[in-house]
Amino acid sequence: MLSTQIARYVSLYRSLGRKFSEQERLLRQYAAFAERFGDRHTRVQRIYDWCHTASSQNVARHRYDAARNFSLFAHAENPDNEVPPVGVFGRGKRPRPTPTIIEADQVRAIMAAALNVPPHGTISPYTYHYLFGLLAATGLRISEALALQCNDLVEDGLVVRNGKFGKQRLIALQPSTRQALEAYIAIRAKHPAKCNDLFVTIRGRAPHKVRAHVVFVRLARLLGYRGATGTAGMRLHDLRHTFAVRSLESCPRDREAIAHHMAGLSVYLGHASIANTYWYLEATPVLLRDIAAASEQLFQGEAA
Repeated sequence: MLSTQIARYVSLYRSLGRKFSEQERLLRQYAAFAERFGDRHTRVQRIYDWCHTASSQNVARHRYDAARNFSLFAHAENPDNEVPPVGVFGRGKRPRPTPTIIEADQVRAIMAAALNVPPHGTISPYTYHYLFGLLAATGLRISEALALQCNDLVEDGLVVRNGKFGKQRLIALQPSTRQALEAYIAIRAKHPAKCNDLFVTIRGRAPHKVRAHVVFVRLARLLGYRGATGTAGMRLHDLRHTFAVRSLESCPRDREAIAHHMAGLSVYLGHASIANTYWYLEATPVLLRDIAAASEQLFQGEAA
């Protein structure tokens, strides 16, 4: 039943520390509407019909976004669930959460703790160990990493075929990152898999990104890097954010060099606009201090 699937979906998000009360309310309404027609799986037309009963465009968009996100989760477990396209009822804006800059020793601790993820003696602990390491070393989105195939590791780097907005790109790898991926592929070869996904669990296919988030948050809590359920803190996406920030911190303090570095980083991260890359300038006191110092020098020069 849809209600049962929704209960599991809500439980997963609450384990990440989110209240998820509004999403649960909307999804319960959707389940009641769909189950009156005997639906046992998500149906695109039913989602449209439910959203059209909303009192306003804004309410319809919130309904649609909640139902679509749930559809993605349900489809990953059972392809009989249909997934509607993005943005049919428009797109709303929400503030970005405050990022956490993860220290190198924290990344190492999380990766080490991942090797103890149950069930022991299976591929899963290695998968999360190397997955989190790859995210930290490359700044990939979790969706991009989980979409990787075994043959995407090529001589020139790593081919990202499932980037945001359907973009494909080739990213260069440090020798240590390549060696780590090759070590994981050797381990993976000893375990049965149902597909060519690079990262697989005991089910023989890539884990759902929600599961990857859950595992990361649980490890962060276990290590004391994040508070109890219901509190904000270190997230899986912070690995990507930290990669971008550290890259910018290492850039030479030269205006032209910074411009070239920003353009290259924007392509490497797969951003649709360089404006999205500039947002990372806000993320760390080191960058803010450099910006303030440059501004003060400019002001003093003009005042002289």
